Amino acid sequence: MPEGVLQTGPDRRPAAAAARAHFYAALDLGTNNCRLLVGTPAPGGFRVVDSFSRIVRLGEGLSATGRLSDAAMDRAVEALTACADKLTRRPLRGFAAVATEACRRAANGREFLARVHAQTGIAPRIINAREEAQLAMASCAPLLRAGDRRAILFDIGGGSTEIAWMRAAGRGREPQLAGTISIPVGVVTLSERPGDSCFTRAGFNAVRDEVAEKLRAFDAVHCISHEIRHGGAEQGVRLIGTSGTVTTLAGTVLDLPRYRRQWVDGVCLDALEADAALEKLFSMGREGLAAHPCIGPERADFVLPGCAVYAAIREVWPVPVLTVADRGLREGMLMRLMQADRPRHWA
Repeated sequence: MPEGVLQTGPDRRPAAAAARAHFYAALDLGTNNCRLLVGTPAPGGFRVVDSFSRIVRLGEGLSATGRLSDAAMDRAVEALTACADKLTRRPLRGFAAVATEACRRAANGREFLARVHAQTGIAPRIINAREEAQLAMASCAPLLRAGDRRAILFDIGGGSTEIAWMRAAGRGREPQLAGTISIPVGVVTLSERPGDSCFTRAGFNAVRDEVAEKLRAFDAVHCISHEIRHGGAEQGVRLIGTSGTVTTLAGTVLDLPRYRRQWVDGVCLDALEADAALEKLFSMGREGLAAHPCIGPERADFVLPGCAVYAAIREVWPVPVLTVADRGLREGMLMRLMQADRPRHWA
């Protein structure tokens, strides 16, 4: 298993020990997915004891109307009802639920969350882009290695792309957030643009160039390219991606027969191999992507938009290695819940 904060798999401890376990849960309601994670503290991190993930496309049509549609809200409420059922199965010491870009942008976002609370008992809190980056950073910090001075962490989401520029703080200490940017471009918003968009070479390149222009403005403020060019033999700048886009690239590079988190999380890919995987995915078209064992029909429309955003990141910051993280907001939330509770309950 790669180094990191997670230990996954069924809880096989004796019944008495399991009964004394401290359970925590974190829920992330995003533009495309609804995800829940339930865990208990374990040496070096936590053990996942239950999870849930469903594509709900909450942000479907949001770019055109500025509002969450009735159908999208119904799908999300159905998924959240399933999450609420899971939350009743164990006594929880801590629980946190957040909503991100779709609810931030939608004119009826807060109205929808009031409905969620009334129907499911779950009350997601809308977080801003900086807190979103900080939570992802907390979960990905264990993927930093000795010699890393800085890191670029990116999350290509459904409605936006979050970039965090991090200063490594040394072993056992959480890195510092030096700067962050939220670009209002994600796989759902891009997939809804007219025409074939990223499924044509011209459309793909147009998205890449659009995102790269925004990244260069951020780069100019923080001198990231300078750090990459002048980092010395060890370079010291790590590129970490936490999104379905990079895990799909990893699955393609590794030629996985099916997707398994433990085969991907923490893997370091040669950037040239990731480039080749991107070209392979582009050549497949919709039908090929839908048939891919690590993608499937539900995600086929989102892969190439994500790849176009990744291509922009790669163009602006040509770090030779891509570190793949199958972890993000939920894991960061769980870690924060456990850390806050430790002085009171972990004698």
